[in-house]
Amino acid sequence: MPAPADDSLTPLILHATSAADMKQLGNRLGACLRPGDVLALIGPLGSGKTTFTQGLATGLGVAPDRHVASPTFALVNEHPGRVPLVHADFYRINEAAELRELGLDEAFEHAAAAIEWADRFPGALPDDHLQITIKTVAIGRELTLCATGPRGAALIAALAAG
Repeated sequence: MPAPADDSLTPLILHATSAADMKQLGNRLGACLRPGDVLALIGPLGSGKTTFTQGLATGLGVAPDRHVASPTFALVNEHPGRVPLVHADFYRINEAAELRELGLDEAFEHAAAAIEWADRFPGALPDDHLQITIKTVAIGRELTLCATGPRGAALIAALAAG
């Protein structure tokens, strides 16, 4: 007899028709985040990863005058808020050894983290994280949220509940 399906790991698919929608989705998820939560943001250039992260910052209580931009060249930015937001970008990382210099393990302990281009180094992520894949579709953007463990599943459930 096969084991029952684990509905807690069922992906959630959301749609955004504008940048404002992306920010609103991020805001809703950001309001649920706590220290130690890690979001793996995956999608091509221009898909909306940074726009989504700007919404996360709002939900995390980052001051509205704080500029949340892609950390492509800085690699990691930290923004203070109700829960600090660590915003990282793996786009320019060439080798896994370079990741140690970013200090992400320490950041995972005290902040929520959003990592753009996380698929370049999936081994750098904690086992339990929320993967968010963004792709362009005819109506705007499609976000597929996949949990890799219980905390990621709890975040999906909170977002789905609305």
